[in-house]
Amino acid sequence: MLFGLTGQARLFLYAGPADMRKGFDGLSGLVINKLKQNPLSGDIFIFINRPRTLIKLLVWDQTGFAIWHKRLEQGTFEMPLVDPSSSSVEINRQKLMLILEGISLKNIHSRKRYSIEK
Repeated sequence: MLFGLTGQARLFLYAGPADMRKGFDGLSGLVINKLKQNPLSGDIFIFINRPRTLIKLLVWDQTGFAIWHKRLEQGTFEMPLVDPSSSSVEINRQKLMLILEGISLKNIHSRKRYSIEK
């Protein structure tokens, strides 16, 4: 993956099936019109097609848009539970990695860890 998943960028998964024929402009339009977000924010926007065999990540990196695209040869990407009234869900980097690796999200239990409250 050319763009890093580190830093302050948030990850938003589009809740509906996306048309994978869409490129930079089409996906940016989905971000604006459906997700009600700014595609130039530096956040990462994730789109999955209806059969859940294709995934695209769209990000603005201050010089232009970048798309990362993956097609599964076998199996499907798992979608996390999304509120039916919502057009997207914010996910963390760990959940994205689980989705990309094909690990079931239903059976994942995180152990409690210390964290500093901000």
